Amino acid sequence: MVNILFCGNGYVFDGMLTCALSILKRSDSREPYTFYVYTMDVSHLKPAYTPIPDSMIGFFDSVIKSYNPENRVVKTDVTKLYMEHFSGCPNEGAYCSPYTLIRLFADLVDGMPDKLLYLDADIMFNRDIHLLYDVDVDGVEYAAARDHYGKYLIRPDYVNAGVLLFNLKKMKETGLLSKARDWIKKKKLVFADQSAIIRSTSVKKMLPQRYNDQKFLHKHTVVRHFSKRLFWLPYPHTDNIKQWQVSRVHKVFRYYCFDDVLYEYIYLKKKYETEVRSK
Repeated sequence: MVNILFCGNGYVFDGMLTCALSILKRSDSREPYTFYVYTMDVSHLKPAYTPIPDSMIGFFDSVIKSYNPENRVVKTDVTKLYMEHFSGCPNEGAYCSPYTLIRLFADLVDGMPDKLLYLDADIMFNRDIHLLYDVDVDGVEYAAARDHYGKYLIRPDYVNAGVLLFNLKKMKETGLLSKARDWIKKKKLVFADQSAIIRSTSVKKMLPQRYNDQKFLHKHTVVRHFSKRLFWLPYPHTDNIKQWQVSRVHKVFRYYCFDDVLYEYIYLKKKYETEVRSK
């Protein structure tokens, strides 16, 4: 069983769908996948901050089951946990959204597996997921790759938390997530949850950049992370191109290797919208 965690509201649906399709299409193993999805209602902060609708979860479940009937999605509403731990905290207005914080509840949610791969929604797998998932994390809290910019600007072992292979059993023993929640509660951090995880880490495994490539795509790249990046031309600027923005992926990055995934995503997204409108 491969266990994957996504977090967010309805706006992560495009990312969940494209990421899951890339995993299912690029991986040879027929073993089942469980996709855990944490969501919550904090619409008092912003009207769009509502839980992922059951219609999206149901559709996502039907898609992954079309690849293997044993695949499943498990939705968990962590609103109560958020209100108990983070409501009114200094990082509630984080650089992204409050949904970036809720992976820090993985040790508090019942039934979570000992080994768990957390993924940001803007992730695409270029190669078999088992190249990453089968990494041995015994004796460490998690495995992660360096942050492309942080390894130069902050320190050489500064990791990007968009791809984290959790050893949840070890994290419970060391209290990593509990310590990270304490940081979130008491101090405004530049990168909120990422900063809190890094500050709370006792022992981690560093992965090669190909397991979380935030700028380039090589043949050996396992994970392409479509995070915000710096472009030098036609003038220095940043842009935040996501994989579901298919025309921009073609025009700016000139990536066509994901087309089998992205064209299926386009078809499925239209199918979902049609089903919702017909109800």
